[in-house]
Amino acid sequence: MSLNTFFIAVMTINCNQTILDLSKPAVMGILNITPDSFFDGNRWNDEISILNQSRKMLDEGAAIIDVGGMSSRPGAQVISVEEEMQRVLPVVALLVNNFRDVVISIDTMRAEVAKAAIESGAAIVNDISAGTFDDKMIETVAALQVPYILMHKQGMPIDMQHNPVYKNVVIEVFDFLQKQVRKCKAAGIKDVIVDVGFGFGKTVEHNFLLLKNLSVFKQLNCPILIGVSRKSMITKTLSTNAESALNGTTAANTIGLMNGANILRVHDVKEAVEAVKIYCSATA
Repeated sequence: MSLNTFFIAVMTINCNQTILDLSKPAVMGILNITPDSFFDGNRWNDEISILNQSRKMLDEGAAIIDVGGMSSRPGAQVISVEEEMQRVLPVVALLVNNFRDVVISIDTMRAEVAKAAIESGAAIVNDISAGTFDDKMIETVAALQVPYILMHKQGMPIDMQHNPVYKNVVIEVFDFLQKQVRKCKAAGIKDVIVDVGFGFGKTVEHNFLLLKNLSVFKQLNCPILIGVSRKSMITKTLSTNAESALNGTTAANTIGLMNGANILRVHDVKEAVEAVKIYCSATA
């Protein structure tokens, strides 16, 4: 890892001919189509509630809706490809048919699911494994020519929080993401977004070291996504639960914006959009 040279990242991504300019930070709203999301306030499993929640997030200013059908909370089990598809593909089609120009990201580790979701109308692939779970993912995304979100994690959700250890978490996460970005670019993926993976095989201390040093990841010359919404780094620090972690989430998101975040992945869109507005006003 070299800390000597900084680059100016290209801050636009092409999402099915919709160009998102990330020079002003954007907000990604979370739409979990799972029965076991860690936050009860973001589980949606019928058409009316899915449409109502999606409309609410879009009205509040979400630039992207992130649809996920397999929980990645600590301890979560891997489900079958068939079950994941049954959960997410109808939802992608539902959103495309009801919201004009909606930008949908599909949250999956599987190339087969990613391909089917993009063909159904999604425009971004959000892979928490950064191409390490399915060895066909990177080549599939390259063929689809859509933006790809690479996230760092240590272990799998079922065991990732069992005593995660690093010599230097910032350097190790940076080196991993740098390696995967290079693979993506070599494969022909034009738009790569990086995510340091808060809460994915990290202690509270690891998470805050990454948040403090987030600006280091600008050297990857990619937009940076952060996902701290209502996570244990906040609940453990504040001795609270996910339901009461909104204020802490806003504080962490604001620190992330100050340190270079371009996309905030959140359960609460209105508050995140307000944080972006305050940040932009203060840095104009």
